[in-house]
Amino acid sequence: QVQLVESGGGLVQAGGSLRLSCAASGLTFSNYAMGWFRQAPGKEREFVARLNSIGSSTYYANSVKGRFTISRSNAKDTVYLQMNSLKPEDTAVYYCAAGVRGGNIPQNYDYWGQGTQVTVSS
Repeated sequence: QVQLVESGGGLVQAGGSLRLSCAASGLTFSNYAMGWFRQAPGKEREFVARLNSIGSSTYYANSVKGRFTISRSNAKDTVYLQMNSLKPEDTAVYYCAAGVRGGNIPQNYDYWGQGTQVTVSS
């Protein structure tokens, strides 16, 4: 049974930082591309960042480029999202996802976590 469990969300002031973690189990983690998506109330789920199975290639949404960093540890079966210079518009539920294909669209991902809330106050 595949599980992705996010942690690290919370309430932070604008300009602050948070580090999200997503621990995977039940799959061969090093075979999967990993992505982070987010969904704000009343909005569709949107792509945030992704990296390939070995962590050598990353891609970011324009809205987070230069502020967020995605990384992974295949030894720990964990993917991370370091979020700096947070803005109120970053407020959303953040989801990690695992997929063989990867990419920027949710349909390319096979497994999803339950999400973790990030709230940025102004």
